[in-house]
Amino acid sequence: MASYKEIVTKAVIGKAKKTNSMHFSFTPDENVNTVLGCWVINHTFSGSNQNGKVGVTGSFDVNVWYSYDGDTKTKVNTKKFGYNELLAVPLRDSATLTNNSEIIVRSLKQPSVTNVSVTDGNIVLDIEKELGVEIVGDTKIKVPIEDVDDDYEEIVDEEDVSGIDEVNENYLG
Repeated sequence: MASYKEIVTKAVIGKAKKTNSMHFSFTPDENVNTVLGCWVINHTFSGSNQNGKVGVTGSFDVNVWYSYDGDTKTKVNTKKFGYNELLAVPLRDSATLTNNSEIIVRSLKQPSVTNVSVTDGNIVLDIEKELGVEIVGDTKIKVPIEDVDDDYEEIVDEEDVSGIDEVNENYLG
């Protein structure tokens, strides 16, 4: 019958992903005629333990290129938007999220504008992104061990010549 040892190690104890569509709007100084282009840059984020759930706080900049003044002039307007999300990441086995757990957040799909429109002088944006979350924490694994009484090799000193009974003098001849 094999014996077992428990090893305490770090492992992924929870993993999930979430796609989210967000709506933002802002009012530029000019009266916008047409939106000519729109892109998202500088996406930053971090995760933390918030009462057993993963809180993700992030922000990104949105650049909107538009025409105004009867489509005779253009301008690029940059706005920074922030977000906070609370994710209930399912944990494996009977693991728990603690303050010692490491929370790794990755952007699986960078934020991108899926729809942009001009309504009553406001630029309205729909932005979609996908985040992946991994929680690394302490866990135990059991491994089988061999039932060996003594797994050390014996070291024989060179000076220990006891046990040599006879020397063959014609060994080379």
